[in-house]
Amino acid sequence: MKKPKWVVQKEQEKKAQGRETLWLFGLHAVRDALMNPARQKLRLVVTLNAQNKLEAAIAQAGIAPEIVDPRKFSVPIDPGSVHQGAAMEVKPLDWGTLEDVCIGPAAPRVVMLDRVTDPHNVGAILRSAEVLGASAVIGTRHHSAPETGALAKTASGALERQPYLRVRNLADSIAALQRMGYLVLGLDGEAEQTIEKAVADHLDRPVALVFGAEGPGLRAKTKDVVDGLVRIDAAGGFGSLNVSNAAAIALYASRARA
Repeated sequence: MKKPKWVVQKEQEKKAQGRETLWLFGLHAVRDALMNPARQKLRLVVTLNAQNKLEAAIAQAGIAPEIVDPRKFSVPIDPGSVHQGAAMEVKPLDWGTLEDVCIGPAAPRVVMLDRVTDPHNVGAILRSAEVLGASAVIGTRHHSAPETGALAKTASGALERQPYLRVRNLADSIAALQRMGYLVLGLDGEAEQTIEKAVADHLDRPVALVFGAEGPGLRAKTKDVVDGLVRIDAAGGFGSLNVSNAAAIALYASRARA
């Protein structure tokens, strides 16, 4: 019996994911990955100077580094990347399922990204999410930033500790969170209600905050499925923020009274 197309596609995607690797670079990103037991490490390339700085982390990871001349630092990363003499090939992290990371402490906070593709923005959001105690950052498998060296470097180590899931369908994941009891709020600069007012009567509920790409914002379908649209209470007439800054402020505002 011939397999349905969707089954074949799912199997192909799984095989492709199994072959997928990425290169992390920079002392901070590489050190945190070395110290993460959940990170599968394949190849470490360092200069002698970087090896000395990473000595303890390398020993803890139990990986044999390849020592190279700084002038011959040849690894498959962007030539303009600031690698600081350290790069490591790794497998992407597996954080499990939506339920694995979104059911946790009382009134958790989750960040959802609707087509936010810039790895620097996603890296900054991961960093803020870790600092402000979010349970997870959730994007989509397509039209969102994958794990990359640039994302990891911007996240400044948070990629190793902050769950970052990429799901097949954002609307389905929103519905799943709603079934778990989440209040799902979409950020929209034109919304009438502020975040603080929206969560004031729901401090005992988990909250998911959904952010759209800079410029187009949330897609119409996303606006249709969230529980409500909210805005950041901005002073003056200029209310536009970079998405990573908006995520940090919104996370803080959603927990400020808790």
